[in-house]
Amino acid sequence: MTRWGIIGTGKIAHTFAEALRGTENSVLAAVASRSLEKAEVLAAEFGFEKAYGSYEELAADEAVDIVYIATPMSEHYANSLLCLNAGRNVLCEKSIALNTSQAEEMVALAEEKGLFFMEAMWMKFRPTFLKVKQWIDEGRIGKVEFIKADFNNFIPYDKNDRLFKSECGGGALLDLGVYPLTFATALMGEPKEIITHAHIGRDGVDLSHEITLTYEDGAFAATTSGFEVQNRNNAVVSGDKGSITMGDWFFCSSECTLYDLDSQPVEERVFPPEINGYEYEIREAERCLANGLKESPLCPHSDTLQVMRLMDRCREIWGMKFPQEK
Repeated sequence: MTRWGIIGTGKIAHTFAEALRGTENSVLAAVASRSLEKAEVLAAEFGFEKAYGSYEELAADEAVDIVYIATPMSEHYANSLLCLNAGRNVLCEKSIALNTSQAEEMVALAEEKGLFFMEAMWMKFRPTFLKVKQWIDEGRIGKVEFIKADFNNFIPYDKNDRLFKSECGGGALLDLGVYPLTFATALMGEPKEIITHAHIGRDGVDLSHEITLTYEDGAFAATTSGFEVQNRNNAVVSGDKGSITMGDWFFCSSECTLYDLDSQPVEERVFPPEINGYEYEIREAERCLANGLKESPLCPHSDTLQVMRLMDRCREIWGMKFPQEK
């Protein structure tokens, strides 16, 4: 059994706790908030053994095997370092940090301490994504030539919402854009060049953006993300022998379809989540811990850092910095 702690009590913490409660080898050991009352509410709702009124108390709890960081992105760096320095393994919600420098320091500390550390990029552990990757690895669509992936959610402007606050790591890139970028690079590798434009709002964060990744062999990937329009948010992977589509909300889609060159369906797979989709990354973290692995082969540190470098480059082109970087 794996004993889990959660730092943070917001929406994502609730979703993760629901998956933990239904996963066969998981123990809900502890939850922490800066407010003991909030921690106690979450603990009572899901059955955590302990509730703490500070992150430091949870990090010091030697009965906790691994900590899930569910705080805002601006806090991931400090919260992860706190837990790693205390000897806790860490699963940190995406985007893992504000920039590459922070992420590299987090990875280096985990390696120095001999601890497991992974970004909670739940898409990479879901059966649908793994099936798409399998079809590509088997050559079912030939050489990948083009990827199109979108993630646009219409979210009305609210100056108090973390998504629009630069000091919280706000903007579409780290919240939404990380998914299509991760998707494209997981299937095509690191690009030769980035071409990108963004609409920067009054608060200094990107409200919408488009990113094109180009490759040495002529292949390219086109992605869009933002808060200003609502899309179906699907994905298409095209090769010289066929193509693959992933259904609406591609990063958590339960459906994928393989097509031939005549756009005729060859194979369709449906993978309904067993709980809410977070169970797959939980099981992978537990598998790694059980086998003494310090990083997951499905989401290695190198992949996480690659995407962070791409996001840094995009913000550099846009002229967008977070207050912590100035």
